[in-house]
Amino acid sequence: MKLTTGYKRVATFILALGMASMLGCGSMASMHGAKEASADDVITGKVIKAINNEATLKSAQIKVETSKGVVLLTGFVSSDAAENTATELARNIKGVTLVRDGLQVK
Repeated sequence: MKLTTGYKRVATFILALGMASMLGCGSMASMHGAKEASADDVITGKVIKAINNEATLKSAQIKVETSKGVVLLTGFVSSDAAENTATELARNIKGVTLVRDGLQVK
């Protein structure tokens, strides 16, 4: 079967449209990932600020990581009360969905 020029153009257009739509989906996914990473950076910054502003945690060595709204606290604190304070501060930050406590009392 021999395709005419008109059919070739239509087929080429449909193929190009399909490829463009696949590329568009990929860039939307990366944009969503970038927004998520940005939101996680904001949450991390707010948690760090809250911990640094808490007088009872001045001597604590706390590292904060956030992924998809889940905050991981690691490091050392001076008491169980300080550990509870740090986790509560993190829980109260907008956008935090879960706090994982990896803190150790030293």
